Amino acid sequence: MAERAFKQILICAAALIVFCVICRFTVYNRYTAYIPLPPGQAKAGNGSGMSVEAEMPDVVKHGEMEMGDGYVRVPIEPERSGESFVYIRDSQGENIASTYLKVGPLGTVYDLSSGGFTGDLAVLIAVPVFWFLVCAIMLWHFFKSKGPAFYSYSTIYYAGFSLFALISGAVILHAAIQHMMNPQDYSMFMAYSVIKGASAMFMSLTAPLIVAFAVAMVVCNIALLRHERPRVQNILGIIISILLIAGEALGWFMFTRDFSGSETMARVVETIKNTYATVFVYFECMLAGSIICGVRAARHEPDRDKDFIVILGCWFRKDGSLPPLLKGRADRAISFWRQQTAETGKEAILIPSGGQGKNETMPEAEAMRRYLVSEGIPADRIRPEDKSANTYQNMEFSGKIVRDINPDGKVVFATTNYHVFRSGVWAGLAGLPAEGIGSSTKWWFWPNAFMRETIGLLKNRWKQELLFLILLVAFFGTLSVILG
Repeated sequence: MAERAFKQILICAAALIVFCVICRFTVYNRYTAYIPLPPGQAKAGNGSGMSVEAEMPDVVKHGEMEMGDGYVRVPIEPERSGESFVYIRDSQGENIASTYLKVGPLGTVYDLSSGGFTGDLAVLIAVPVFWFLVCAIMLWHFFKSKGPAFYSYSTIYYAGFSLFALISGAVILHAAIQHMMNPQDYSMFMAYSVIKGASAMFMSLTAPLIVAFAVAMVVCNIALLRHERPRVQNILGIIISILLIAGEALGWFMFTRDFSGSETMARVVETIKNTYATVFVYFECMLAGSIICGVRAARHEPDRDKDFIVILGCWFRKDGSLPPLLKGRADRAISFWRQQTAETGKEAILIPSGGQGKNETMPEAEAMRRYLVSEGIPADRIRPEDKSANTYQNMEFSGKIVRDINPDGKVVFATTNYHVFRSGVWAGLAGLPAEGIGSSTKWWFWPNAFMRETIGLLKNRWKQELLFLILLVAFFGTLSVILG
């Protein structure tokens, strides 16, 4: 599905490029230059005695100029490739304003003073349309991802980066409207600044949400520490909150500082700013996507037509009884089993999954099996898997049991709510198509535990994530260098 989305985005990009080319050679055959006048030189409608002159009339031909409030509008038609100044002279023949134009081999006029060019409006419209299409494609694939296909890294990208595409499209659309309404005041250079700074703009606009999220994480983490002993995994939320707020503060410091120096150094500084924003926004989008997917996975209720219910194990007490976390998973599986049996008469096979860890008196699967029997589940409907040592093996070894009994059987797995999405990803990697159901946990425990799951997701694919991040940095860095 990710490949299909990528192809669709490429098709949209190609179609918009074709649109811009067609507009350039059918609609936009001339360029209109907006040349600002020095203060006090002229007012709207009062340009008597002024004249326009091209330095190289064989390169560009100008039409009749029109006066504006503090500017002159001059239509330009290309004659041949080359460069030429276009001067505005006063009644005494003195140059009072000018613009520098370049004509390309295909007759495109480039205004090196304002950044405009023949057909720039079509391009400025196409860019936000592209981002809106990207957003639509990602959202379409996100909502289309159902069942086992939902549990994938692609779904995280769809959820997280659709938000980036939407906000970027809206910001650039605003710039396009500004240029269309006031081209003399809002130059293409200003529009370029918005386009190349899309990451920085996204970072600034979402800063209040990030700060609010960070504060909420700290509150949840403090509540967690009142119930659990201090250790790294139990202060993860505080660590992430500090990093998020520090990252936003550093970004604010960078974006609000003016730079004075050469044009080359200015481009370098701008590129550094946009690169930093791109890196921060990448992790911001991945975090947002993971949260959206995690919440959706935890709230999902699969169809009650399953043949197997896998219960993912975890630590249990020495006397064999189940602690609240593991009991919650078993009870969630039992509830699903009973509801399905009552509604459809179909009795699924339960597969408690988990081997014997250090200091455990028996395999986790056995402890769960005893609890299931005590809760009235028929023993012949239970097939323990007691060799696995982690979530991946839970899915891999349980999958072997499924295939031995019914290769076409439908599977659901039960785990704690914060663990559903990542477990679904592992199930897919292990070759076990399955949907998940989540048991509830304490409000103060869920956010910190889910942060661990998110970090685990990124850690599993750090090479792919690093490559994608490098591509994003290269893209926006290149925009900064090219657009200045």
